[in-house]
Amino acid sequence: MKDSMNRLIRSFAIFLMMSSIGLCTAASQTAKEPAPVPKKSQQAPTQTKAQQNEVSRIAIPPLPKFEPQQPRRIVLNNGMVVFLQENHELPVVGGTLRVRGGSRVEPKEKTGLMDIYGTVWRTGGSKQRTGDELDDFLEVRAAKIETGSSDDSTSISFNCLKGDFDQVFSAFRELTFEPAFRDDKIDLIKKQLFAAISRRNDDIDDIAGRESVKLAYGADNPYARIDEYATVLAVTRQDLLDWHARFMHPENAILGIYGDFDPAQMEAAIRKAFESWPKGTKATDPNIEFQPAKPGIYFIAKEDVDQSSVQLVTLGIRRDNPDYFAVSVMNEILSGGFASRLFSNLRTKQGLAYSVGGGVGSAWDHLGIQQYSIGTKSETTAKSIQSLKKELADLIAAPPTAEELKRAKDSILNSFVFNFDSKQKVLAEKMRYEFYGYPVDFLERYRAAIDKVAVADVLRVAQKYVHPDQLAILVVGNPGEIGNQLAALGAVTNIDITIPPPPGAPAAAGVKP
Repeated sequence: MKDSMNRLIRSFAIFLMMSSIGLCTAASQTAKEPAPVPKKSQQAPTQTKAQQNEVSRIAIPPLPKFEPQQPRRIVLNNGMVVFLQENHELPVVGGTLRVRGGSRVEPKEKTGLMDIYGTVWRTGGSKQRTGDELDDFLEVRAAKIETGSSDDSTSISFNCLKGDFDQVFSAFRELTFEPAFRDDKIDLIKKQLFAAISRRNDDIDDIAGRESVKLAYGADNPYARIDEYATVLAVTRQDLLDWHARFMHPENAILGIYGDFDPAQMEAAIRKAFESWPKGTKATDPNIEFQPAKPGIYFIAKEDVDQSSVQLVTLGIRRDNPDYFAVSVMNEILSGGFASRLFSNLRTKQGLAYSVGGGVGSAWDHLGIQQYSIGTKSETTAKSIQSLKKELADLIAAPPTAEELKRAKDSILNSFVFNFDSKQKVLAEKMRYEFYGYPVDFLERYRAAIDKVAVADVLRVAQKYVHPDQLAILVVGNPGEIGNQLAALGAVTNIDITIPPPPGAPAAAGVKP
């Protein structure tokens, strides 16, 4: 057996060697002389002009009307909003409870509170069972319960087989109302956050992304704050309990259930589990100020790289802005794929970028970030910035071509359906509209609004929102390789990203980039 295997290996190695020689020979011949022109009879047939015209006249039917299955909306007596979305394709049931209150309202001196809360809500278990016991309970049922947090909310979700719904839903409710936030799990997540803090300056793009948000919003803006050793250490178990008591009320909650269930039975189960939940204090949206950095050049030195990560940023728009749809088309023309202006001109034609993209960003209930990014070689840093700004200047100088407009709209509309190609995705989108107070048919309006965008609309929003000279330009790169390039673009402001040491540690313990 062993000898046969050895012979087989030798034969395969000889085959690879001969194949490699053949390929090299073919490549060498190709490099030395052009390939012989095939005889006329061997040439591939070409389309005549008449045939090309026939192809161009092929009728492309319009996209069918977008009519997603609407979830059923229920409001419980205590004010809690519930969405039910039936889907009998698979015998599974899942759901998500989203609760107002996220990191944007956590105290500045306890930044990281929501990172800890969103994790230990699940890993800490409930008063009835530990997180490890909950793991075992769910594992034997191929089910899951997960928790998390974001800027504006926290959430708890579940997924299970239809036959296990009653038991898993009971555990879901148990964890929702009676989390334990055990100390050992708090200590564990703090150690994990400390490790993340110590590594946050390792990756050049991570640095650029993080620091560009500070430039766009302001360093003290809640959307720009980052965890530090001191702020993580300041969080206590009582903080987690207090947060849960402050925000976990039915007026702040939206529950969405999807899957294989009987609507009447599911509504009864939800009312039994949640309708007795007493009312509390409704959360209000915070008043957050945005203070973008002054236009100019900002530099972060990272000496262990041979490339630059560049971000040009300022404030963007809200998604409920009437210009949102025209801005979406403009963004697609500028950076939406291989045929976009930035990719075609900066990467393909000029060879300046490893990656390039951006546009006027939007957020649901606050201003998004207008952001243009480019990754380039150290020696082409300044040239890349100048070329990118030229593309923005061209965008506002003249309207796009009809071909660009059509390609952008087709790209958006043809990919649109894949964002909502399941009933679960439609449910999630409808829950977002409820959470942020958007029209219930915003999803259905989207396609029609994109389709109505004209060439003049794109030029108008470009001239309204895109101002190349008002951008803060952040460069993260190797100062030794970049040299004096940036000084030629204007005054340079250096940014220090040294990581503050933990309380009580010497200042020298700070981690530099």
